[in-house]
Amino acid sequence: MDLIPKPEQVVSAASNIAHKVLYGGLADLRRMPRTLIDEGPLREVYHYRPAKQVRATGDPVLLVTPLAAPATCYDLRRGCSLVEHFVQEDRPTYLVEYGEISFRDRNLGIEHWVGEVVPAAIRAVSEHAGGRPVHLIGWSLGGTFAVLVAASQPKLPIVSLTVVGSPFDVTQVPLVAPLRPLLSVTPGGLVTQAYRALGGAPKPLVRRAFQLSSGSKVLTKPLAVLQHLDDAEWLAQIEAVDDFTDHMIAYPGRTFGQLYHRMVKANQLRDGVVDHDGREIRLDAITVPVLVFAGNTDGIAPINAVRRLVDLLPNAAEVRFEIVPGGHLGMLTGRAARETTWVVMDEWLAQHPARARKASGKSPTKKTPAKKTPAKKTPAKKTPAKKASAKKAPARKSTPSRSAIGSNPDRRYGSASSRNLGRKP
Repeated sequence: MDLIPKPEQVVSAASNIAHKVLYGGLADLRRMPRTLIDEGPLREVYHYRPAKQVRATGDPVLLVTPLAAPATCYDLRRGCSLVEHFVQEDRPTYLVEYGEISFRDRNLGIEHWVGEVVPAAIRAVSEHAGGRPVHLIGWSLGGTFAVLVAASQPKLPIVSLTVVGSPFDVTQVPLVAPLRPLLSVTPGGLVTQAYRALGGAPKPLVRRAFQLSSGSKVLTKPLAVLQHLDDAEWLAQIEAVDDFTDHMIAYPGRTFGQLYHRMVKANQLRDGVVDHDGREIRLDAITVPVLVFAGNTDGIAPINAVRRLVDLLPNAAEVRFEIVPGGHLGMLTGRAARETTWVVMDEWLAQHPARARKASGKSPTKKTPAKKTPAKKTPAKKTPAKKASAKKAPARKSTPSRSAIGSNPDRRYGSASSRNLGRKP
């Protein structure tokens, strides 16, 4: 709103306030319909129902949820839901989440998710999708899990890997930098005893840590709300983020300890070799194409912390690095993500269809029609109106804002050069 609000701004603000009072909020928090297809210890795999009863086509996407964060990170609200976007694009969409973490789960370590949960989810999705390999997408710690799984089990049916906002060099994280001198002198036993006594990191602590990671935004939020009282979309996004934060989940004790000792204190991810249940996981074992996203205002996973992953993938078929607008959550499911992050994902998935079905055991005779049916279907039905359908395609998909993609606060990189950051110098 302007300092002296215009009449239409006053009307919009009054309407928004009335809507919030009468209906409890402006955000449409209905979740996309889904069906449980597989489950196990702290593992629930869901398939999102196709839109308008149309059979989804192409290779499936599996969204990997991070620990402590609710699965709504991918389905924040209608209009800002990555799940909704994929479903509307007729792409087979799946998600793995872990349910509530309790004190009885305190002895579970990272190896439970990297060695069992995510690999089992990949196999279940591939089987449910007719043996097709899977596009793996992970945000935050979910991206870290996805990378470690792809590196440790290269025979899994994975066609590509997308990593969103996952730090691989914690020395580049400003929130951690002031603590590093303390990490070298603080006895590890004190931290270990603390998380063992609590059974991990409890939900209130996780929630507060996520809120504090936003820094000044927490302090300026009341003023920002007043300034945007006439903007229903802005207010709806704030409500959805608040709802997401309110549903944070606890960290299991042993996992929290491993994250502290290995990822923060020892910074193992930086060198691309991670200790995993007595053996090494080497990131240079990854051979599938990898797309890496960094948010230009992300305080949890800053650009340089995320970019480190690019240098650890010498054997990947392709590595693409993109800098997009937004903070840690905003880059994934913010309002700007609809025309930046999501469109780049669409391009990436279209450019990397599965070419081999060795993992699925499908014969070449079955593979060919599976790949070509979607391509032939559209022209076959719409041959006379071929030009019209060509005009409709851009209208259906958003055009990425190239001035936004590849930008950062210092404007060091142009939109075109952000792709070149993924190449070896």
